[in-house]
Amino acid sequence: MKKIGRAVLSLSTSSALVAVLTGAAFAEDVETLQGVAVSGNYNNGVGTSDAASQGSVNATLIENRPTLRPGEILEFVPGLIVSQHSGDGKANQYYLRGFNLDHGTDFATFVDGMPINMRTHAHGQGYTDLNFLTPELVSRIDYKKGPYYADEGDFASAGAAHLALVDRLDHGIASLTGGEHGYARGLVANSNAVAGGDLLYAVDATYNNGPWTNAEHARRVSGVLRYSRGEPGDGFSITAMGYDAKWRSTDQIPARAVDEGLIDRFGAIDPSDGGNTSRYSLSFNAIQPNRFGLFRADAYAVASRLHLYNDFTYFLDDPVDGDQFEQFESRKLYGFDVGQSFFDRVAGFDVENVLGLQTRYDRLDPVALYTDVARERTGTTRFDRVEEASAGLYGENKVKWTDWFRSIVGVRFDTYRFDVASDVDANSGKVSAHLTSPKASLVFGPWARTEFFVNYGQGFHSNDARGVTSTVSPSDGSDIQRAVPLVKTHGEELGARTEIVPGLQSSLSLWRLKLASELVFSGDAGDTEISRASRRHGVEFSNHYIAAPWLLFDLDLAVSRSRYSEDDPVGDYIPGSIGKVASFGISVLERGPWFGHFQLRYFGPRPLIEDDSVRSKSTTLASLRVGYNFNKNVKVAVDAFNLFNRRDSDIDYYYTSRLPGEPAGGVDDVHFHPVEPRTARVTLSARF
Repeated sequence: MKKIGRAVLSLSTSSALVAVLTGAAFAEDVETLQGVAVSGNYNNGVGTSDAASQGSVNATLIENRPTLRPGEILEFVPGLIVSQHSGDGKANQYYLRGFNLDHGTDFATFVDGMPINMRTHAHGQGYTDLNFLTPELVSRIDYKKGPYYADEGDFASAGAAHLALVDRLDHGIASLTGGEHGYARGLVANSNAVAGGDLLYAVDATYNNGPWTNAEHARRVSGVLRYSRGEPGDGFSITAMGYDAKWRSTDQIPARAVDEGLIDRFGAIDPSDGGNTSRYSLSFNAIQPNRFGLFRADAYAVASRLHLYNDFTYFLDDPVDGDQFEQFESRKLYGFDVGQSFFDRVAGFDVENVLGLQTRYDRLDPVALYTDVARERTGTTRFDRVEEASAGLYGENKVKWTDWFRSIVGVRFDTYRFDVASDVDANSGKVSAHLTSPKASLVFGPWARTEFFVNYGQGFHSNDARGVTSTVSPSDGSDIQRAVPLVKTHGEELGARTEIVPGLQSSLSLWRLKLASELVFSGDAGDTEISRASRRHGVEFSNHYIAAPWLLFDLDLAVSRSRYSEDDPVGDYIPGSIGKVASFGISVLERGPWFGHFQLRYFGPRPLIEDDSVRSKSTTLASLRVGYNFNKNVKVAVDAFNLFNRRDSDIDYYYTSRLPGEPAGGVDDVHFHPVEPRTARVTLSARF
């Protein structure tokens, strides 16, 4: 498959391609992309990145590994866990580097240059909904961890992932999938030569009831139309995408309701929960060599809507009609990202300089929170119109001082403008903020096919604009403190990467991250939750081994420690922070007519309250794919999810809720969303 890259194509993301195109700096790195790096699941060879925790996933693994939901494609990032606490039409829950990232805060995600994280979102800051994505069209995932990269801004403190779509398919794809619980999916995709370029189209439709007592009736339809022209490193693409979904959801449920036999593990307290959403986008990507080096540009326009109905506390606030609330937003999003790389040789040293500008404008008209009964509005908690604009200017300098030492120094400057018109005058206002974030990395080696990294950087995440301007609680009228517009983070990392064992790529990272505040805007309550500063540190160990041309192994381990850094009698544990993650995969690439994949993932127990007196249990899930090629054009694959039928949880919370007949003050309890039981799906695919 041909792919015109989205990335800056500075040496931080594609050093070998840059060297090939320009014949300039760092040409020695090209050799590291041969053999192991290209033929494996991950393109993480020595000399291909600026940190041990940076890398790329290629289409081989993406195609081979089964995914229960589209958002699970982010689990190809080593150490990242994707789960769900509500219906399949809602954004997933993400965990990485000691974070419960909620729906995406502190992990930035892009698809062909378009930011997926939604700021000032009706449900949660940084909301990252990937349900519009067709995994078969993803050609590559470039990932980074830590705030060490000048071209990464808002939400990227824990890391970032850039998903690239294919420009051309070598053949048409038609597939039908059927499975338990009413699951059905159909996909048609193809590309044709048009006007000197390639026109790609895809239509993807899914229906699913899930194992829930209250059938989900989830309907998802998405489409892609993409025109591209040129070659890798010198071309452009224009992409139109559309997505629409409706669903009923079974949210997290109180453990006591299951223990007392009021509902079973897959039951619901409020069967009217659910939602509907849509997303339409138009994007442009271009990259072109010039006399200075490389120029690249991304531009995008997105229109999205969301209605979300949830009820987490049941009858705690309203003992008669219940506590269901509706979150609604209508959003227009525009932006562009341009960068120029300059390649030169100064005083005998290979030098690359990069300058870039990123802008983004969000208009929400409106973003609102209502009280509901069975999806019928009964009141307005808050109603706002928001305009939020930002610009980020960054620069980066790379110098190859010797054959075994290079440096990367960068800085970015971000400025934000928040404008909120609220239904409560005291919560309206205009606020400006700016932030400067320095970055630095040193790379030593390779010696004996081993290199070492030292990384440092400052980053940030923005806060919800409503929290930045609000002074009065919309729920009870009490005075509240305005949120800090931009929350600064500091990160450091020591790492090593080696290929000393033939066929094996191994990376080791020791990292630390400090946040000035865990502050978030609570879309469920309509106000700001101010929390303390925090610190996290940990170790990650990733391994990718090619045992034979047809047999690949992946093993990723991560351990982290997360604590508040300011004393409080309630305790210093951060609720939901993940401590241990492990993932093991085996890929069989067409052994005769057969192919397959086995994946095992584990994420360990987490503190659910600040004193660690209540903890979640661990979750261990396995998936299996077995496939058979009838001929070169027709194949069948059988996927099994939760292979060992574990009764674990996708997520656990601890808070107060009230069921009918319980005390007015409610009951403190663990609330959980169960993993789906063992589920089988069969996919028949044909090329045309």
